[in-house]
Amino acid sequence: MQHLDHLKNLVIMAAADGSLTEQEIALLVDRCADLGLQEEDLEKAIAFALSGEAKLTFPIDRTEQDQMLADLMRMMAADGKLTEVEKRLFALAAAKMGINKEDLSSLIDRLLNKD
Repeated sequence: MQHLDHLKNLVIMAAADGSLTEQEIALLVDRCADLGLQEEDLEKAIAFALSGEAKLTFPIDRTEQDQMLADLMRMMAADGKLTEVEKRLFALAAAKMGINKEDLSSLIDRLLNKD
């Protein structure tokens, strides 16, 4: 999966509740740097997410899927509010990638134990 597509997915999640908070933007900036992307890439991702064309792109590789879901969870938690639209978007992403309930629970447990 392309790093820019990964970033676009994160921006879509961040914007799902209708706003981008300071905490979400800070996390996006950090992930952008981690992915080796530039500020212009983040601007493109934000423009894409706010356009009527925005849609998630799903990785095929299982490791990339786990990373995507982990990043989506971090983005959902960044502003301290978990909205229904974010939960539905996350559930849709997991389902589209074929992640079963047990694997998803295991991933969530691993993430919670890391922090």
